[in-house]
Amino acid sequence: MSVAENPRRRGAGRLLAVALLVVVAGLAGWMWLRSDGGAGPAAVDRTVPVRVARASAEPLVLRLKAVGTVTPLHSVVVRSRVDGELLRLHFQEGQQVKAGDLLAQIDPRPYEVKLAQAQGTQQQNLAELENAERQLQRYRELQKQNYVSGQELSDQQSKVRQLQGRRLSDQASVDEARLQLQYTRITAPVSGRVGLRRLDVGNLVRAGDADGLVTLAQTAPISVLFTVPEPELPALLDAVQAQPGLVVEAWDRGESRALAQGRLSSVDNRIDTATGTLKLRAQFDNDGQALFPNQFVNVRLQLGEQSALLIPDAAVQFGSQGNYVHIVDRDNKAQRRTVVLGPADAGRVAVRSGLQAGDQVVIEGIDGLEDGTAVEIVAEQPAAGVAAARAGE
Repeated sequence: MSVAENPRRRGAGRLLAVALLVVVAGLAGWMWLRSDGGAGPAAVDRTVPVRVARASAEPLVLRLKAVGTVTPLHSVVVRSRVDGELLRLHFQEGQQVKAGDLLAQIDPRPYEVKLAQAQGTQQQNLAELENAERQLQRYRELQKQNYVSGQELSDQQSKVRQLQGRRLSDQASVDEARLQLQYTRITAPVSGRVGLRRLDVGNLVRAGDADGLVTLAQTAPISVLFTVPEPELPALLDAVQAQPGLVVEAWDRGESRALAQGRLSSVDNRIDTATGTLKLRAQFDNDGQALFPNQFVNVRLQLGEQSALLIPDAAVQFGSQGNYVHIVDRDNKAQRRTVVLGPADAGRVAVRSGLQAGDQVVIEGIDGLEDGTAVEIVAEQPAAGVAAARAGE
């Protein structure tokens, strides 16, 4: 072989190597497409087990959710109106009392003395008034016979009027002394639960003490204060006008247990410009004492019911183009549908557009689903059934 033939052989070898590389690459690509990780036909041919629920037209309870604080309808700091020694306490801490029940007794003896003094002064002045009135009557008779001058009669009339005024003043003094004596008995102004006492028996009580003797909070009935954002006001006001006394539910901090059910009792007359919210008050009977003053609760305000196309909220996915769900068509293949959602309640959400009643939406096995993916339905459950199951958990 001549030296000139070597370059030709080297060129033919290179072409053969390139051809082998192309064949190997094509074979590897074909095998990758046949695997489950590919995005080709093999991915569409695989079957995914899913659970579905049917979209159904059912009544939906419209609710507003808020956070609130349990607030007594009446909260009173019980103070003494008079000064004196605290003789007795007639309540136990934490006790339920009724309006008018005796709570404490201040030493009444100084006020009994003042009442007796006022009554004595009153009797003296009444006796003087009676004597002046009898003398005035005699002056009138004598003046007719010209035994008494007109000036003397006028002076006696002025004296009687002066003593009559003193009688009114004396009566006011007696009434005041009697009232001060009554104030030595401290009674409950409202029904409710008393707190911890702030003074013990034997202490000197003053009417100006800011802390008072004890606090008294009405707990049955009781109220909950909460706020609603300004954008929710139109629906709220329409519901209030249509049905006064809307149903309000109070739930615990974790929204896992309903504490009590009451009624909307009042709506504030202006929006708080700092927060953009409106304050509302709901009233609860609280017979079981489930609500406690200053307790934090979650509030659910029922605005009414409306018919809606409902699906479980577990079926809703969130993408860059909005909300969507996967439905199962007649060929048992997944199809993606963009939906417009409405209000939600108890694990269900209303669909305003994008679905029809009876459509099967995927609620489990959603990961990896694409348009055209074959699915196998392992369980089917209506939307109401899903909500009921979740409510019982």
